[in-house]
Amino acid sequence: MNEIFENLYDMTAFSNIIAEPQFLIMYAIAFILLYLGIKKQYEPLLLVPIAFGVLLANFPGGDMGVIQADENGMIMVNGVMKNIWEMPLHDIAHELGIMNFIYYMLIKTGFLPPIIFMGVGALTDFGPMLRNLRLSIFGAAAQLGIFTVLLVAILMGFTPKEAASLGIIGGADGPTAIFTTIKLAPHLLGPIAIAAYSYMALVPVIIPLVVKLFCTKKELSINMKEQEKMYPSKTEIKNLRVLKIIFPIVVTTVVALFVPSAVPLIGMLMFGNLVKEIGTNTFRLFDAASNSIMNAATIFLGLSVGATMTAEAFLNWTTIGIVIGGFLAFALSITGGIFFVKLVNLFSKKKINPLIGATGLSAVPMASRVANEIALKYDPKNHVLQYCMASNISGVIGSAVAAGVLISFLA
Repeated sequence: MNEIFENLYDMTAFSNIIAEPQFLIMYAIAFILLYLGIKKQYEPLLLVPIAFGVLLANFPGGDMGVIQADENGMIMVNGVMKNIWEMPLHDIAHELGIMNFIYYMLIKTGFLPPIIFMGVGALTDFGPMLRNLRLSIFGAAAQLGIFTVLLVAILMGFTPKEAASLGIIGGADGPTAIFTTIKLAPHLLGPIAIAAYSYMALVPVIIPLVVKLFCTKKELSINMKEQEKMYPSKTEIKNLRVLKIIFPIVVTTVVALFVPSAVPLIGMLMFGNLVKEIGTNTFRLFDAASNSIMNAATIFLGLSVGATMTAEAFLNWTTIGIVIGGFLAFALSITGGIFFVKLVNLFSKKKINPLIGATGLSAVPMASRVANEIALKYDPKNHVLQYCMASNISGVIGSAVAAGVLISFLA
Protein backbone atom coordinates (compact mmCIF):
# COMPACT_ATOMS: atom_id res chain seq x y z
CA MET A 1 0.00 0.00 0.00
CA ASN A 2 2.83 2.40 0.91
CA GLU A 3 4.44 1.69 -2.43
CA ILE A 4 1.21 2.57 -4.22
CA PHE A 5 0.97 5.88 -2.36
CA GLU A 6 4.64 6.60 -3.10
CA ASN A 7 4.06 5.95 -6.78
CA LEU A 8 1.00 8.19 -6.75
CA TYR A 9 3.01 10.92 -5.01
CA ASP A 10 5.86 10.62 -7.50
CA MET A 11 3.34 10.86 -10.32
CA THR A 12 2.27 14.33 -9.17
CA ALA A 13 4.29 17.54 -9.46
CA PHE A 14 4.50 18.01 -5.68
CA SER A 15 7.77 16.12 -5.26
CA ASN A 16 9.48 18.25 -7.90
CA ILE A 17 8.11 21.48 -6.45
CA ILE A 18 9.29 20.58 -2.95
CA ALA A 19 12.73 19.65 -4.30
CA GLU A 20 12.92 22.86 -6.35
CA PRO A 21 10.93 25.61 -4.56
CA GLN A 22 11.91 28.18 -7.20
CA PHE A 23 8.86 26.95 -9.09
CA LEU A 24 6.77 28.74 -6.44
CA ILE A 25 8.42 32.05 -7.42
CA MET A 26 7.42 31.50 -11.03
CA TYR A 27 3.83 30.68 -10.03
CA ALA A 28 3.72 33.93 -8.05
CA ILE A 29 4.99 35.87 -11.09
CA ALA A 30 2.38 34.18 -13.31
CA PHE A 31 -0.43 34.99 -10.88
CA ILE A 32 0.69 38.62 -10.58
CA LEU A 33 0.75 38.99 -14.37
CA LEU A 34 -2.70 37.36 -14.62
CA TYR A 35 -4.00 39.76 -11.97
CA LEU A 36 -2.62 42.77 -13.87
CA GLY A 37 -4.09 41.53 -17.13
CA ILE A 38 -7.53 40.48 -15.82
CA LYS A 39 -8.25 42.77 -12.89
CA LYS A 40 -6.22 45.87 -13.81
CA GLN A 41 -6.81 45.35 -17.55
CA TYR A 42 -3.19 46.13 -18.47
CA GLU A 43 -3.04 44.95 -22.10
CA PRO A 44 -5.03 41.74 -21.41
CA LEU A 45 -4.67 40.56 -25.03
CA LEU A 46 -0.92 40.34 -24.42
CA LEU A 47 -0.52 39.81 -20.70
CA VAL A 48 -3.07 37.02 -20.22
CA PRO A 49 -1.52 34.65 -22.84
CA ILE A 50 2.00 35.47 -21.62
CA ALA A 51 1.07 34.91 -17.97
CA PHE A 52 -0.69 31.64 -18.75
CA GLY A 53 2.32 30.55 -20.79
CA VAL A 54 4.52 31.21 -17.72
CA LEU A 55 2.17 29.09 -15.63
CA LEU A 56 2.13 26.20 -18.12
CA ALA A 57 5.91 26.23 -18.52
CA ASN A 58 6.59 25.75 -14.81
CA PHE A 59 4.57 22.64 -14.04
CA PRO A 60 7.19 19.86 -13.66
CA GLY A 61 6.55 17.00 -16.01
CA GLY A 62 4.19 19.00 -18.21
CA ASP A 63 6.85 19.51 -20.89
CA MET A 64 5.38 22.89 -21.80
CA GLY A 65 8.45 25.02 -21.13
CA VAL A 66 10.55 26.26 -24.03
CA ILE A 67 14.11 24.94 -23.99
CA GLN A 68 16.46 27.62 -25.27
CA ALA A 69 19.16 26.64 -27.74
CA ASP A 70 22.63 28.13 -27.22
CA GLU A 71 24.41 30.56 -29.54
CA ASN A 72 25.29 27.71 -31.90
CA GLY A 73 21.76 26.28 -31.97
CA MET A 74 22.68 23.32 -29.78
CA ILE A 75 20.08 21.91 -27.41
CA MET A 76 19.90 18.94 -25.04
CA VAL A 77 17.36 16.35 -26.20
CA ASN A 78 16.99 13.23 -24.03
CA GLY A 79 20.59 13.52 -22.87
CA VAL A 80 22.00 14.07 -26.37
CA MET A 81 23.18 17.42 -27.79
CA LYS A 82 21.46 18.21 -31.09
CA ASN A 83 21.34 21.16 -33.45
CA ILE A 84 17.80 22.49 -33.28
CA TRP A 85 17.93 23.77 -36.87
CA GLU A 86 18.76 20.30 -38.17
CA MET A 87 15.82 18.69 -36.38
CA PRO A 88 12.62 18.20 -38.43
CA LEU A 89 9.60 20.01 -36.99
CA HIS A 90 7.81 16.74 -36.23
CA ASP A 91 10.82 15.65 -34.14
CA ILE A 92 10.73 18.92 -32.21
CA ALA A 93 7.02 18.40 -31.53
CA HIS A 94 7.49 14.77 -30.51
CA GLU A 95 10.63 15.10 -28.40
CA LEU A 96 10.30 18.61 -26.97
CA GLY A 97 6.54 19.20 -26.89
CA ILE A 98 4.00 21.48 -28.55
CA MET A 99 5.26 24.74 -27.06
CA ASN A 100 8.77 24.21 -28.43
CA PHE A 101 7.20 23.33 -31.78
CA ILE A 102 5.30 26.65 -31.84
CA TYR A 103 8.29 28.60 -30.56
CA TYR A 104 10.87 27.29 -33.02
CA MET A 105 8.50 27.27 -35.98
CA LEU A 106 6.83 30.69 -35.51
CA ILE A 107 8.97 32.78 -33.18
CA LYS A 108 12.58 31.71 -33.60
CA THR A 109 12.29 31.75 -37.39
CA GLY A 110 11.18 35.39 -37.25
CA PHE A 111 7.81 34.60 -38.86
CA LEU A 112 5.38 36.10 -36.33
CA PRO A 113 6.84 39.60 -35.67
CA PRO A 114 6.28 40.85 -39.26
CA ILE A 115 2.83 39.20 -39.31
CA ILE A 116 1.88 41.05 -36.13
CA PHE A 117 3.23 44.27 -37.62
CA MET A 118 0.88 43.74 -40.57
CA GLY A 119 -2.02 43.51 -38.11
CA VAL A 120 -0.81 46.59 -36.22
CA GLY A 121 -0.67 48.49 -39.50
CA ALA A 122 -4.23 47.44 -40.33
CA LEU A 123 -5.36 48.73 -36.93
CA THR A 124 -3.42 52.01 -37.15
CA ASP A 125 -4.74 55.33 -38.37
CA PHE A 126 -1.89 57.58 -39.49
CA GLY A 127 -4.32 60.51 -39.75
CA PRO A 128 -3.42 62.10 -36.37
CA MET A 129 0.29 62.01 -37.28
CA LEU A 130 -0.25 63.42 -40.77
CA ARG A 131 -2.39 66.23 -39.37
CA ASN A 132 0.27 67.04 -36.76
CA LEU A 133 3.51 66.21 -38.54
CA ARG A 134 5.59 68.55 -36.38
CA LEU A 135 4.71 66.39 -33.34
CA SER A 136 6.01 63.23 -35.01
CA ILE A 137 9.60 64.30 -34.25
CA PHE A 138 9.01 63.31 -30.63
CA GLY A 139 8.67 59.71 -31.75
CA ALA A 140 12.31 59.90 -32.81
CA ALA A 141 13.40 61.63 -29.59
CA ALA A 142 11.86 58.83 -27.54
CA GLN A 143 14.31 56.34 -29.04
CA LEU A 144 16.96 57.81 -26.70
CA GLY A 145 16.54 54.89 -24.29
CA ILE A 146 17.52 52.35 -26.95
CA PHE A 147 20.93 53.82 -27.66
CA THR A 148 21.69 54.94 -24.10
CA VAL A 149 21.10 51.47 -22.67
CA LEU A 150 23.04 49.94 -25.56
CA LEU A 151 26.14 51.89 -24.47
CA VAL A 152 25.59 51.17 -20.77
CA ALA A 153 25.10 47.45 -21.45
CA ILE A 154 28.37 47.27 -23.39
CA LEU A 155 30.18 48.90 -20.46
CA MET A 156 28.59 46.31 -18.15
CA GLY A 157 30.05 43.43 -20.14
CA PHE A 158 27.34 42.55 -22.68
CA THR A 159 28.51 42.05 -26.24
CA PRO A 160 27.42 44.77 -28.73
CA LYS A 161 24.83 42.40 -30.22
CA GLU A 162 23.42 41.51 -26.79
CA ALA A 163 23.45 45.17 -25.78
CA ALA A 164 21.51 46.15 -28.91
CA SER A 165 18.90 43.48 -28.21
CA LEU A 166 18.60 44.75 -24.65
CA GLY A 167 18.38 48.40 -25.68
CA ILE A 168 15.63 47.80 -28.24
CA ILE A 169 13.27 47.11 -25.33
CA GLY A 170 13.21 50.90 -24.93
CA GLY A 171 11.20 51.12 -28.13
CA ALA A 172 8.26 49.55 -26.27
CA ASP A 173 7.57 47.28 -29.21
CA GLY A 174 7.44 43.54 -28.58
CA PRO A 175 7.60 42.34 -32.22
CA THR A 176 10.53 44.68 -32.92
CA ALA A 177 12.38 43.44 -29.83
CA ILE A 178 11.83 39.82 -30.89
CA PHE A 179 12.86 40.46 -34.50
CA THR A 180 16.03 42.30 -33.45
CA THR A 181 17.00 39.67 -30.88
CA ILE A 182 16.50 36.83 -33.37
CA LYS A 183 18.97 38.55 -35.70
CA LEU A 184 21.53 39.61 -33.10
CA ALA A 185 21.33 37.55 -29.88
CA PRO A 186 18.90 34.63 -30.30
CA HIS A 187 20.08 32.98 -27.07
CA LEU A 188 18.57 35.93 -25.13
CA LEU A 189 15.22 35.85 -26.92
CA GLY A 190 13.23 34.46 -23.98
CA PRO A 191 14.07 37.02 -21.28
CA ILE A 192 14.13 39.95 -23.73
CA ALA A 193 10.69 39.06 -25.13
CA ILE A 194 9.29 38.71 -21.61
CA ALA A 195 10.78 42.04 -20.52
CA ALA A 196 9.57 43.86 -23.65
CA TYR A 197 5.99 42.62 -23.44
CA SER A 198 5.78 42.98 -19.66
CA TYR A 199 6.85 46.62 -19.81
CA MET A 200 4.48 47.27 -22.71
CA ALA A 201 1.66 45.96 -20.53
CA LEU A 202 2.87 48.12 -17.63
CA VAL A 203 2.73 51.37 -19.62
CA PRO A 204 -0.14 52.61 -17.37
CA VAL A 205 2.26 52.35 -14.43
CA ILE A 206 5.57 53.47 -15.94
CA ILE A 207 4.44 56.59 -17.88
CA PRO A 208 2.70 58.23 -14.86
CA LEU A 209 5.75 57.44 -12.72
CA VAL A 210 8.20 59.14 -15.12
CA VAL A 211 5.84 62.03 -15.84
CA LYS A 212 5.40 62.74 -12.13
CA LEU A 213 9.18 62.88 -11.69
CA PHE A 214 9.95 65.30 -14.54
CA CYS A 215 6.84 67.37 -15.32
CA THR A 216 5.24 70.26 -13.45
CA LYS A 217 1.53 70.86 -13.03
CA LYS A 218 1.80 73.93 -15.26
CA GLU A 219 3.38 71.89 -18.07
CA LEU A 220 0.81 69.11 -17.81
CA SER A 221 -2.00 71.68 -18.00
CA ILE A 222 -0.92 73.03 -21.42
CA ASN A 223 -4.04 72.82 -23.56
CA MET A 224 -3.14 71.85 -27.10
CA LYS A 225 -6.44 73.00 -28.61
CA GLU A 226 -6.01 76.45 -27.08
CA GLN A 227 -2.47 76.58 -28.45
CA GLU A 228 -3.85 75.69 -31.90
CA LYS A 229 -6.36 78.57 -31.67
CA MET A 230 -3.66 81.02 -30.58
CA TYR A 231 -1.13 79.86 -33.17
CA PRO A 232 -3.04 78.14 -36.01
CA SER A 233 -1.14 75.95 -38.45
CA LYS A 234 -0.42 77.51 -41.83
CA THR A 235 -0.50 74.20 -43.70
CA GLU A 236 -3.78 72.59 -44.66
CA ILE A 237 -4.34 69.05 -45.95
CA LYS A 238 -6.88 69.21 -48.77
CA ASN A 239 -7.32 65.48 -49.44
CA LEU A 240 -6.40 63.45 -46.38
CA ARG A 241 -7.65 60.14 -47.86
CA VAL A 242 -5.29 60.32 -50.83
CA LEU A 243 -2.42 61.27 -48.54
CA LYS A 244 -3.17 58.31 -46.25
CA ILE A 245 -3.01 55.94 -49.25
CA ILE A 246 0.21 57.43 -50.60
CA PHE A 247 1.91 57.59 -47.19
CA PRO A 248 2.53 53.82 -46.62
CA ILE A 249 3.83 53.41 -50.17
CA VAL A 250 6.26 56.32 -49.80
CA VAL A 251 7.45 55.29 -46.33
CA THR A 252 8.11 51.71 -47.45
CA THR A 253 10.07 52.93 -50.47
CA VAL A 254 12.18 55.42 -48.50
CA VAL A 255 12.95 52.96 -45.68
CA ALA A 256 13.78 50.21 -48.20
CA LEU A 257 16.29 52.50 -49.88
CA PHE A 258 18.00 53.79 -46.74
CA VAL A 259 17.54 51.01 -44.14
CA PRO A 260 16.83 47.76 -46.05
CA SER A 261 17.09 45.60 -42.92
CA ALA A 262 14.00 47.36 -41.50
CA VAL A 263 11.83 46.37 -44.47
CA PRO A 264 10.39 43.14 -42.96
CA LEU A 265 8.81 45.20 -40.16
CA ILE A 266 8.10 48.53 -41.86
CA GLY A 267 6.99 46.86 -45.09
CA MET A 268 4.42 44.63 -43.38
CA LEU A 269 3.27 47.51 -41.15
CA MET A 270 2.66 49.72 -44.16
CA PHE A 271 1.04 46.93 -46.21
CA GLY A 272 -1.47 46.34 -43.41
CA ASN A 273 -2.19 50.06 -43.28
CA LEU A 274 -2.51 50.34 -47.06
CA VAL A 275 -5.21 47.66 -47.36
CA LYS A 276 -7.07 49.47 -44.57
CA GLU A 277 -6.92 52.87 -46.25
CA ILE A 278 -7.86 51.67 -49.75
CA GLY A 279 -11.28 50.78 -48.37
CA THR A 280 -13.99 48.58 -49.82
CA ASN A 281 -11.90 46.96 -52.55
CA THR A 282 -9.46 45.48 -50.04
CA PHE A 283 -11.80 45.12 -47.06
CA ARG A 284 -11.43 41.33 -46.95
CA LEU A 285 -7.64 41.65 -46.72
CA PHE A 286 -7.97 44.32 -44.02
CA ASP A 287 -10.44 42.19 -42.07
CA ALA A 288 -8.17 39.14 -42.17
CA ALA A 289 -5.05 41.10 -41.20
CA SER A 290 -6.70 42.95 -38.32
CA ASN A 291 -8.85 40.13 -36.95
CA SER A 292 -8.31 36.42 -37.61
CA ILE A 293 -4.59 36.55 -38.52
CA MET A 294 -3.75 39.10 -35.84
CA ASN A 295 -5.69 37.25 -33.13
CA ALA A 296 -4.13 33.87 -33.95
CA ALA A 297 -0.65 35.39 -34.07
CA THR A 298 -1.18 37.10 -30.70
CA ILE A 299 -2.28 33.84 -29.05
CA PHE A 300 0.70 31.85 -30.35
CA LEU A 301 3.15 34.65 -29.60
CA GLY A 302 1.88 35.25 -26.06
CA LEU A 303 1.77 31.61 -25.00
CA SER A 304 5.15 30.68 -26.46
CA VAL A 305 6.90 33.82 -25.17
CA GLY A 306 5.46 33.12 -21.72
CA ALA A 307 6.65 29.51 -21.98
CA THR A 308 10.25 30.70 -22.33
CA MET A 309 10.01 31.98 -18.75
CA THR A 310 10.94 28.77 -16.98
CA ALA A 311 12.52 28.84 -13.52
CA GLU A 312 15.85 27.73 -14.95
CA ALA A 313 15.90 30.37 -17.68
CA PHE A 314 14.47 33.25 -15.66
CA LEU A 315 16.03 33.01 -12.21
CA ASN A 316 19.60 33.94 -13.11
CA TRP A 317 21.67 37.13 -13.09
CA THR A 318 21.67 37.57 -16.87
CA THR A 319 17.88 37.62 -17.01
CA ILE A 320 17.64 39.89 -13.97
CA GLY A 321 20.11 42.26 -15.68
CA ILE A 322 17.94 42.23 -18.81
CA VAL A 323 14.80 43.01 -16.80
CA ILE A 324 16.53 45.92 -15.03
CA GLY A 325 18.14 47.17 -18.24
CA GLY A 326 14.84 46.90 -20.08
CA PHE A 327 13.10 49.04 -17.47
CA LEU A 328 15.91 51.61 -17.71
CA ALA A 329 15.59 51.69 -21.52
CA PHE A 330 11.83 52.08 -21.26
CA ALA A 331 12.02 54.89 -18.69
CA LEU A 332 14.79 56.71 -20.59
CA SER A 333 12.76 56.62 -23.80
CA ILE A 334 9.85 58.31 -22.03
CA THR A 335 12.23 60.79 -20.38
CA GLY A 336 13.93 61.58 -23.68
CA GLY A 337 10.61 62.49 -25.28
CA ILE A 338 9.63 64.68 -22.32
CA PHE A 339 12.89 66.63 -22.27
CA PHE A 340 12.85 67.15 -26.02
CA VAL A 341 9.42 68.80 -25.64
CA LYS A 342 10.85 70.99 -22.88
CA LEU A 343 13.70 71.98 -25.22
CA VAL A 344 11.32 72.85 -28.07
CA ASN A 345 9.14 74.90 -25.71
CA LEU A 346 12.14 77.08 -24.82
CA PHE A 347 12.32 78.35 -28.41
CA SER A 348 8.68 78.25 -29.49
CA LYS A 349 5.70 80.47 -28.74
CA LYS A 350 3.35 77.59 -29.46
CA LYS A 351 3.79 75.42 -26.36
CA ILE A 352 3.52 71.64 -26.38
CA ASN A 353 2.30 69.47 -23.53
CA PRO A 354 5.22 67.21 -22.43
CA LEU A 355 2.81 64.27 -22.36
CA ILE A 356 3.15 64.24 -26.13
CA GLY A 357 6.85 63.57 -25.78
CA ALA A 358 6.18 60.87 -23.20
CA THR A 359 4.15 58.94 -25.78
CA GLY A 360 6.86 58.67 -28.41
CA LEU A 361 6.86 54.92 -27.76
CA SER A 362 5.51 52.10 -29.88
CA ALA A 363 2.89 51.07 -27.33
CA VAL A 364 -0.04 52.18 -29.50
CA PRO A 365 -2.62 53.29 -28.51
CA MET A 366 -2.21 52.55 -24.80
CA ALA A 367 0.49 55.15 -24.21
CA SER A 368 -1.73 57.85 -25.74
CA ARG A 369 -4.74 56.80 -23.69
CA VAL A 370 -2.67 56.88 -20.49
CA ALA A 371 -1.30 60.34 -21.33
CA ASN A 372 -4.80 61.62 -22.09
CA GLU A 373 -6.05 60.39 -18.71
CA ILE A 374 -3.18 62.19 -16.98
CA ALA A 375 -3.99 65.44 -18.83
CA LEU A 376 -7.67 65.21 -17.89
CA LYS A 377 -6.76 64.98 -14.19
CA TYR A 378 -5.19 68.44 -14.38
CA ASP A 379 -7.82 69.93 -16.71
CA PRO A 380 -11.08 68.06 -17.49
CA LYS A 381 -11.28 69.87 -20.85
CA ASN A 382 -7.72 69.13 -21.95
CA HIS A 383 -8.08 66.24 -24.40
CA VAL A 384 -4.61 65.51 -25.82
CA LEU A 385 -5.31 62.05 -27.28
CA GLN A 386 -5.07 62.96 -30.97
CA TYR A 387 -1.87 64.95 -30.41
CA CYS A 388 -0.30 62.13 -28.41
CA MET A 389 -1.21 59.70 -31.17
CA ALA A 390 0.90 61.71 -33.62
CA SER A 391 3.98 61.09 -31.49
CA ASN A 392 2.89 57.57 -30.52
CA ILE A 393 2.39 56.38 -34.11
CA SER A 394 5.67 57.89 -35.28
CA GLY A 395 7.32 55.95 -32.44
CA VAL A 396 6.23 52.69 -34.11
CA ILE A 397 8.08 53.69 -37.27
CA GLY A 398 11.01 55.06 -35.27
CA SER A 399 11.61 51.89 -33.26
CA ALA A 400 11.43 49.69 -36.37
CA VAL A 401 13.93 51.93 -38.18
CA ALA A 402 16.19 51.95 -35.10
CA ALA A 403 16.07 48.14 -35.10
CA GLY A 404 16.99 48.10 -38.78
CA VAL A 405 19.97 50.38 -38.14
CA LEU A 406 21.22 48.18 -35.30
CA ILE A 407 20.85 45.02 -37.38
CA SER A 408 22.66 46.64 -40.32
CA PHE A 409 25.63 47.64 -38.19
CA LEU A 410 25.90 44.59 -35.95
CA ALA A 411 24.52 41.54 -37.77
